[in-house]
Amino acid sequence: MSVRAGPSPASSDAEALRRAIGACTLCAAQLPHGPRPIVQFSSQSRILIIGQAPGSKVHASGIGWDDDSGDRLRAWLGIGKDVFYDREQIAQMPMGFCYPGKASGGDAPPRKECAPHWHDKVLAHLPENRLTLLVGIYAQQRYLPETRKWSMTERVRRGEEFAPFFPLPHPAWRVRTWMKKNPWFEAETLPRLREKVRRHLRR
Repeated sequence: MSVRAGPSPASSDAEALRRAIGACTLCAAQLPHGPRPIVQFSSQSRILIIGQAPGSKVHASGIGWDDDSGDRLRAWLGIGKDVFYDREQIAQMPMGFCYPGKASGGDAPPRKECAPHWHDKVLAHLPENRLTLLVGIYAQQRYLPETRKWSMTERVRRGEEFAPFFPLPHPAWRVRTWMKKNPWFEAETLPRLREKVRRHLRR
């Protein structure tokens, strides 16, 4: 008679951490729409996406990158939703786990409490030989502090210098104008990105 193995200690620990993040109310008083933390990871995730913060549509659905920005990001990566939402392959850890509400000109910045409280705990569960995508200026400023005075364009243009990090612009609708001004991104950066993604997913 065969005996089905239970979950590994690593997967059980990751599940406990996901539950703890899901129940987080660290900055609930400052969230106009209340807390709804968005995170995705497992101890096997080979690619980590560190984004900004959920928008209103993601807050409503509870699914990370469930909006036009997510469609554009998946096109950049060359993968479909089946891979993107498979936490055994792709981890998602925004700078702020909850929708911060509106501010003048768009969404408010990510809450500052999340990254120092949770990021290291999540990173401890991920494989060391992962590819980490830094999507937008907030992630880049935290994880590439030596480039704080650089423009986002300069970081992305010189992205090969930061491996295993890979800086990207935020894929909001405004990025279309930026891409027209910087045709090297589509011609040079995206093919390199897709190759790195394919290589890490094959491991």
